[in-house]
Formats: sequence, structure tokens, C-alpha cells
Amino acid sequence: MKPVDIFKCEQCGDCCKGYGGTFVTEEEIISIADYLGADPKCFVKDYCRISGGKPVLAQGNDVYCIFWNGLCAIHPAKPRMCRAWPFIESVLVDVGNWQIMAASCPGIHTDVPDSVIKECVGQAVANFRL
Repeated sequence: MKPVDIFKCEQCGDCCKGYGGTFVTEEEIISIADYLGADPKCFVKDYCRISGGKPVLAQGNDVYCIFWNGLCAIHPAKPRMCRAWPFIESVLVDVGNWQIMAASCPGIHTDVPDSVIKECVGQAVANFRL
């Protein structure tokens, strides 16, 4: 099986809301700013908040990422954290995290064995490291 066999994004936006934050790197800041036609020097001030000394994308009063408007407004330039979801390393540490994430993500398939989940997540994580 491949990662696409255990997850299909339904574009519901559930992964775009909640606390915790989407950290952005300097490279991602430049990429998103370029996509938006914004000044990268003002990006953190205008579109982020600081958490743990690092910039994270800000959230609106509805607790959604400020770039969520029914669809991701920065989809072509979205940060690695967003592109990788739900194929994250914490699933490799504890495959139970897949089930926990599935409770809030309708695109995550849970009708597969844990060994398949770990294999597929491992493949995806390795590809994101390239």
C-alpha cells in the first residue's frame, strides 16, 4: 500500500483549526509572501504570532488559520507542516496517534492494520525529508 491508500484529503479544513500552531521557516515565509505579493520583511508581523520563540501562522477569531477561507488561500505555497499532514513522525512513535487524528479528520482511513499505517507514514515522512 501507499500513503494515498490510507488518506484522502476531503478539504474540510479541520486540520486548519485548533491551537498548537503551524510553524513556518524563513524559506516558507519568503515563499508564502511571494505567493501573496506581500513583503517578506513584514510577513511575521502581519500574518504570524510567536510561539516558543518561533513564528507560527496566526489564527482568526474562529480558531482557523488566517489563510483558511473555505479552502486554503495559500495552497500552492503552504508550509511543510501542512503539506505533510497527516503523515507526521509522531505516528511512527505511536501508531495510536493515527487513530486520534482520525477522530478529527474524515480523510484518514482507520480500516487498515497498524503495520500498514506505519509503513505508509514512514514512506511519506521519508519523502518529505528529501
